[in-house]
Amino acid sequence: MSEYTYDVLIIGAGPGGYVGAIRAAQLGLSVCLVEKHKVGGVCLNIGCIPSKSLIHQAETFSHISDLERMGVTIDPSSFSYKKVFEKSRVVADNLSKGVSFLLKKNGVVLLEGTAVITGDHEVSVDGEPPVTAGSIIIATGSLPREIPGFEFDEQQIISSTGALMSSELPKSICILGGGAIGCEFAHILNAFGVEVTIIEMLDHILPLEMEETAKLLTRAFKKRKIKVLTNTKALSQSYADGLCSITVMDAKGREKVIEAERLMVVVGRVPNTSGLGLEAVGVTLERGFVKTSAWYESDVPSIYAIGDVIPSPLLAHVASKEAEIAVEHIAGLSSAEGVDPLLIPKCVYTEPQVASFGHTSASCEAAGINVKIASFPYRASGKAQAVDAVDGEVRILAGEDDQILGAAIIGADATEMIHELLVAKEHGLTVRQVASTIHAHPTLSESIAESLKAIHDEAIHM
Repeated sequence: MSEYTYDVLIIGAGPGGYVGAIRAAQLGLSVCLVEKHKVGGVCLNIGCIPSKSLIHQAETFSHISDLERMGVTIDPSSFSYKKVFEKSRVVADNLSKGVSFLLKKNGVVLLEGTAVITGDHEVSVDGEPPVTAGSIIIATGSLPREIPGFEFDEQQIISSTGALMSSELPKSICILGGGAIGCEFAHILNAFGVEVTIIEMLDHILPLEMEETAKLLTRAFKKRKIKVLTNTKALSQSYADGLCSITVMDAKGREKVIEAERLMVVVGRVPNTSGLGLEAVGVTLERGFVKTSAWYESDVPSIYAIGDVIPSPLLAHVASKEAEIAVEHIAGLSSAEGVDPLLIPKCVYTEPQVASFGHTSASCEAAGINVKIASFPYRASGKAQAVDAVDGEVRILAGEDDQILGAAIIGADATEMIHELLVAKEHGLTVRQVASTIHAHPTLSESIAESLKAIHDEAIHM
C-alpha cells in the first residue's frame, strides 16, 4: 500500500490536467484532480471550444449572401447576437459536464478549490489539511497578458475572455495583436458586421506562420474590409464619448489615432503559477514559467509541470500530449522525453483556415538547411471551384533526402487536412511515397498530392 493518499495529484482540470488524470487512471494509478473553477479549463470554458462555436455561427451568418444568390430572400433584422453567445455557452457547458462524467467514469477524485503546494508530496486545498501524493503535476494554464497603459476593464478594453463572455456586439473594434487569437476574433466579429481593425507590431499577422501564408490571409481579410496595420505600435489609449482612441505609430515614426467602440488586447498569455507555493518548495521559475527537464520534471523530482506553465507552445493539444508523457513516466513506462516541436500542428480557425507544422522557409534558411519548396493553389482544385472555396494554397517544404520538413495550408478545411502530412513526417514517409497515394477525386486533399508532386516538377493540374 502506498505511503501517500494518491499516486498522482494534478492541479488544474484543463486539457492538460484532465487528460493526464484519465491517462493515469487507465494505467492503474490512484488520481486526485484539483480545480478551482470549472472542469475543462480555459480551453473548454473560455477559449477553444466557445470560440469555435462563435466561428461556426459567424460563418453560417456570412453565408446569407450565398442563399441570396439562389434567389432566397432573408430578413436579418431579427438577428440576435445574444442567441449566438448563448449557444456558445451551451456547447461549453455540455462539454464540461462530459469531462466531469469521464473523470467519474475513470475513478478520478475531483476536489473543488484552490490548491497550494506545501511540500514535495503535499497539497493543501482551500487551507484544509494537506493531501499527499507520490507525484504532483502542475497544469494550471495561463492568463491573458496585460500591457502597461492597456489594462483590462472588460468593458472598453477587453481580453479574449471578455470577448467570449460578451453577449453584445460593438459597432467597431480595434484588435491589438495579430496572432491566432486576434485573427480569429477579427474573423468572427467582421462576419457579424463589426468594423474591425487589427494592429500588429511585427511585419505580418500570424508572426509564427510563414510570411507567404500570412500575406494570403491578409489579402482575404482586406477583401472583407478588415483593416490590417502591420509594423505598427500602439502607444496609448483614452476613452471618451463612447469611443476608445488609440494612438499608434508606424515603422516610419508617423503617428495617428484610431477610434473604435472597444479595444481588444490579445498580445499573448502569461503562465498561471503565482500563489501555488512553488518557490517555497524549491521549484525554479524562469519568467514565471516552471523550469523542467525530461518528462516535464521540475527541480523537485516529485513535481512535474505541463501545458501553459512551461515554455512550450500554448496549445491545448500540446498540454494533453505533455500530460500523457509525464503520467506515463510516473507509471514507469518508457515514453518520449518530450514533445518534438517540429511535430506540433498549429491551427488558426479563420476563413480561410490556416494550419502548419515543422520548419518554415525562414527557419530552414537560419539553420542552413537546403530545402525545396512547392505549392499548389486551391484555385486549381476542382473541389475548391465546386464549393466556391478557391482562396488558399498548400505549401510543402522538403529536404534533399525527400523527407517532408514542414508544411502550411491556408484554405477551406486546412485544419483537418494538415494531419495527413504530419503523420507522413512523423513516420518518415517520403514526398514521393505520399504523392503516389491515390487521393479521391474530387477532394480538397488532392491539393496535397499535387503540391507534393510539384516538389519533383510532376504536378498535373498546374
